[in-house]
Amino acid sequence: MDKCKGKYGVTVEELRTLMEYRSTEAVEKINTSYGSIHGLCEKLNTDPNNGISEDEVLGRMDFYGKNEIPPPKAKSFFELVCDALKDATLIILLISAGISLALSFYHPDNGLEHDETEAEAGWIEGAAILISVIVVVLVTAVNDYTKEKQFRGLQSKIETEHKFFVLRNGISKEIYINELVVGDIAQIKYGDLLPTDGILIQSSDLKIDESSLTGESDQIKKSVEHDPMLLSGTHIMEGSGKMVVTAVGVNSQTGIIMSLLGAAKDNKKEETLNNDEKKELLENFELEGISSRANVEELKNKDKKERSVLQAKLTRLAIQIGYCGTVVAIFTVLVLFIRFCIDHYIISEKGFDINDIQYFISFLIIGVTVLVVAVPEGLPLAVTLSLAYSVKKMMKDNNLVRHLDACETMGNATSICSDKTGTLTTNRMTVVQSYINDVHHKQIPSFESIDKFTRELLINGISINSAYSTQVHPSKIPGGQKEQIGNKTECSMLGFVLDLGQSYQDIRKHYPEENHFKVYTFNSQRKSMSTVIKIDNGYRIYTKGASEIVLKKCRWMLGKNGEIVKMSQNQISDIFKNVIEPMASDGLRTIGIAYKDYTRQHKNKNDISFDGDIGWDNENAVINDLTLIGIVGIQDPVRPEVPDAILKCQNSGITVRMVTGDNIATARAIATQCGILKPGDDFLALEGKEFNKRIRDSNGEVSQAKLDEIWPKLRVLARAQPSDKYVLVNGIINSKISKNREVVAVTGDGTNDGPALKKADVGFAMGIAGTDVAKEASDIILTDDNFTSIVKAVMWGRNVYDSISKFLQFQLTVNVVAVVVAFVGACAIEDTPLKAVQMLWVNLIMDTLASLALATEYPTESLLNRKPYGRTSPLISSTMSKNIVGHALYQLVVLFTLIFCGDTLFSIKSGRYTPLHAPPTQHFTIVFNSFVMMTLFNEINARKIHGERNIFNGIFSNPIFYSIWIGTFIFQILIVQFGGRWFQTAPLTVDQWLWCLAFGIGTLLWGQVVTSVPISCISKRLSIGREDAEEFQRFLPETHRSDDHPEIRNGHILWLRSLNRLQTQIRVVNAFQAGINRHESIYFR
Repeated sequence: MDKCKGKYGVTVEELRTLMEYRSTEAVEKINTSYGSIHGLCEKLNTDPNNGISEDEVLGRMDFYGKNEIPPPKAKSFFELVCDALKDATLIILLISAGISLALSFYHPDNGLEHDETEAEAGWIEGAAILISVIVVVLVTAVNDYTKEKQFRGLQSKIETEHKFFVLRNGISKEIYINELVVGDIAQIKYGDLLPTDGILIQSSDLKIDESSLTGESDQIKKSVEHDPMLLSGTHIMEGSGKMVVTAVGVNSQTGIIMSLLGAAKDNKKEETLNNDEKKELLENFELEGISSRANVEELKNKDKKERSVLQAKLTRLAIQIGYCGTVVAIFTVLVLFIRFCIDHYIISEKGFDINDIQYFISFLIIGVTVLVVAVPEGLPLAVTLSLAYSVKKMMKDNNLVRHLDACETMGNATSICSDKTGTLTTNRMTVVQSYINDVHHKQIPSFESIDKFTRELLINGISINSAYSTQVHPSKIPGGQKEQIGNKTECSMLGFVLDLGQSYQDIRKHYPEENHFKVYTFNSQRKSMSTVIKIDNGYRIYTKGASEIVLKKCRWMLGKNGEIVKMSQNQISDIFKNVIEPMASDGLRTIGIAYKDYTRQHKNKNDISFDGDIGWDNENAVINDLTLIGIVGIQDPVRPEVPDAILKCQNSGITVRMVTGDNIATARAIATQCGILKPGDDFLALEGKEFNKRIRDSNGEVSQAKLDEIWPKLRVLARAQPSDKYVLVNGIINSKISKNREVVAVTGDGTNDGPALKKADVGFAMGIAGTDVAKEASDIILTDDNFTSIVKAVMWGRNVYDSISKFLQFQLTVNVVAVVVAFVGACAIEDTPLKAVQMLWVNLIMDTLASLALATEYPTESLLNRKPYGRTSPLISSTMSKNIVGHALYQLVVLFTLIFCGDTLFSIKSGRYTPLHAPPTQHFTIVFNSFVMMTLFNEINARKIHGERNIFNGIFSNPIFYSIWIGTFIFQILIVQFGGRWFQTAPLTVDQWLWCLAFGIGTLLWGQVVTSVPISCISKRLSIGREDAEEFQRFLPETHRSDDHPEIRNGHILWLRSLNRLQTQIRVVNAFQAGINRHESIYFR
């Protein structure tokens, strides 16, 4: 660092101070302190035209810091164990077990004889419960630790995938953002999210969205002369330019704010700040009008987990079951208390003895254990495991998931609004037709066959009037395709220049970007781009854009032999009819190329004379009276796999709509090739203007009723503005004309697609062609920009939904049986046939192990053979309810028969009415073992939830499932045969084991009987969770939690273990998302 100190003429502190200035004050500061922006570059040893040398990168990193913001410190395993121990029911169990353990060692000398084995049993039962609780806590902590490790690995992958263009050694190249250093010359363009602070050294029509820092939604115009300061975390909404990087990592504006929030604690002083000091710092932190409050609020809002349809339904179900479980647990304890008191103190007329407390503690343990079994705390674990497993696997299918809930929401999708370019097509654009000098070329013409003046304008117009970061390189493989970097439309036109045998690079060297007089960059409103350069005695404007837009602004054209011809309305119509429409019908995108000369000397008849200033801000006047150079037809072939993927979507009940900026003829041709439109179908293909006419009322407002008449038949929306896409998506989501309400997925790649992506139930951004702003607004990134990846996301989503439904069906069956047996046992025999430790083991089977087994099924093509669930479909279907009730009845009949008649049937000693701490009996061991066997075999039944008869289909395709099943079976044998007093079991004979197995296998046979019962016999009232998702919001507790403030849980669900688990898991997810939110999106270029 000391070596570097003399090398660079400006320090980190000086740059931080400089970046606090804004607008004209910043310009004055730069001019005062450094002479100019070029003076600052000299101090930084940076060449504004060629950038820095690769050899300097490490030295600059050492001196100015790395472009990294340290993530929040990960929770240690011990902290996760402490979190798991905060569960209310576990605390009650621990206290009860502790008291039981203590009382087992207390033996008052009352003259009575004591059974030594009974005394030994007393402490064993208490110790066994303690150990069981410890096992539950450790399993929970291990799960959370594993998930956090996985998410941090994903976060690390995300951060290393974001790339940015810089100039190094005079060459434009893409580097990872964590390799950016102070002094780099970064090339910025429309749609970028700035990863560092910087100062403009050249710009063209640059507009920035700084709302992430200021909260102001207005776009800020930036220029070297008036406001050159660019801040990290802001979005480029329009234009392009170059900036010199002045602050990276913790020294950038985002880094400073994140440091104050505690995300980057560089020193002990920051770590010891209390909450009040942090709050005061954040409230007072302002940098010349840029307040951190907006950023803080944004971060807080992003911390709140957006709940999906399924999560809302699951939470409501968990709360309802929890209430029922609490009531049953309280009644169980009360019945046991009252019966003991009546029998002991009234009927037997015994006095109170200190040992009686053991009974009361035992009753409390039974009650709490009933609650533990009743409350489905495995639900959130199943959800998280299924989502985490799916996220990991979806990465291999080119789906990078930003928001976990998007996984299962995609399974409910009923409508997909897809872009055309790159998603349905290959995004490998090439010019295949052209219209030059009034000749329509169906192949690439030779350069010599084109008029000399025309060809010069043509190659200059393409080479100069495009982003200089867009490049086409020869293939590294002989005979391979050219490598395209940047905007694909521009790449195709540069490729056209190369096909003509010319070099666009030579032209660009002659007309460097910094010499451009003015640039009107492309945006969705203009649908064109124009560049102004200086020529002798004036200016020349090159324009390219949508052919019909450019053609309408043309007054002249270069006809045969380059003759300048004035265009009549008939000629324009003929070009539309004979050139543009035939190209569009072939599925080609048509781009018009034109020019205009402002000269002081009127040489040609199409020249525009000027004397004095030209009103460059009057864009409509400047980009008008153009001269048409030519029209090119660009081919972007449909991906070969797309028609089949769209057919799969249609067969699975998903409607695919294409929303594109291309003209209606091109859009209709591509839609027909894809299978979105089919000959003879009564579907609509509309342009944006016609669409708006049909859906708006007399006041110009969108009418939902009118929109409901359009969207069901709409398949293609052409020449669509981003606002049109938003209106369409919003209208479909809000519509109530379909039975189960629509769930909408949207794809987008542009900056202005952000609102539609955010509004959609699932937003897909393009990983290759997508802008950073689009990625930030999305839920899932398509890393290959391919529509088939969306179909895979549908499969995974449906698989997640089904996996959770399988677990629900399995767990609710166990819940019903365990609770009923415990309650009836308490009422009938003053004891529960299933002991506390046994129920904790069953709980472990049905929660952690079953959720792991059922949540890791791999999706199959058969998932696409059914219709989507939709927004208001029931969480527990009639088929699932039938299975739950049917299997619960079978298990209850078997268990009650064993409880009340088992001793007679097996000719063994009865386990009913045994005293406290009595040795375990074979009778109740058979009850326990039969229950576990029926639960295990019912886990196989639970794999099928749609009435399938072949429950073994695909069972060996999931090694996790059969490994857990076999492992649990073996463990059950060990518990029964060797568990003894620890598990309250007595060893069983071979005959007894065979009977237990028979009851378990009987579950499979009974399952076939249950499947045979027609659904029509089941009341629809048995289906649960049919209401709209909005109805569930009132059941949802706040899940926002900060690291500094332990969450204050709502009192009415304090006892709800499942939500405590969910909150722990959400904190893990938030740790993962914090890194995403810091960089705003996932980046693939």
